[in-house]
Amino acid sequence: MNEHKNFNELHTFPIVETFYSLQGEGFHTGKAAYFIRFGGCTVCCGWCDVKESWNPHVHPRLSNEQIVDEILSHKAHAVVVTGGEPLMHNLNKLCSLLHKNNIQTFLETSGTFKMTGEWDWVCLSPKQKHKPLDENFAKANELKVIIAMPEDFAWAEECATKVQKDCMLYLQPECSVQQQITPLIVEYCKQNPQWRISLQTHKFINIP
Repeated sequence: MNEHKNFNELHTFPIVETFYSLQGEGFHTGKAAYFIRFGGCTVCCGWCDVKESWNPHVHPRLSNEQIVDEILSHKAHAVVVTGGEPLMHNLNKLCSLLHKNNIQTFLETSGTFKMTGEWDWVCLSPKQKHKPLDENFAKANELKVIIAMPEDFAWAEECATKVQKDCMLYLQPECSVQQQITPLIVEYCKQNPQWRISLQTHKFINIP
């Protein structure tokens, strides 16, 4: 019995939620995509808005095939894999199946685990208290740094020195201090135009 359970767990993943919606932030804002939120996270930011995703043991488990079948029942041409921290799981087969079905793969990650899977777009959102693996900076298409206080700008600049030259650079206000910090980000982007501001537009228009 235990051996069978362990075998299943190697081939299934804890899934917090799946839904078809529009990308709400960063480079792909406004683009229709199917979202897969994986359970499990070791970063555990105090301002995380999906704390229920941290514990991987409380969510139903789905196989790669079940996930892909659900995606194909919608009109999605792209999938956003997020968490939690999705790189806690081996995503090689999932990406392979998605690409075989002509579905683009977008990853949102803190970069704290070795990268698996083949990605059409990687959004790296580094956290200062649990830093990404150095090797993951070079794989980022988009660097999105959350700004909660003025001191975070220095962290953003440190991260920007590690990504590729063509990586898109975004600063995003932490939602609980958005009114106070957004004017600082606006001014920072004006003075440092290599940066763009990212807003959680899905919260403004009330979509998942």
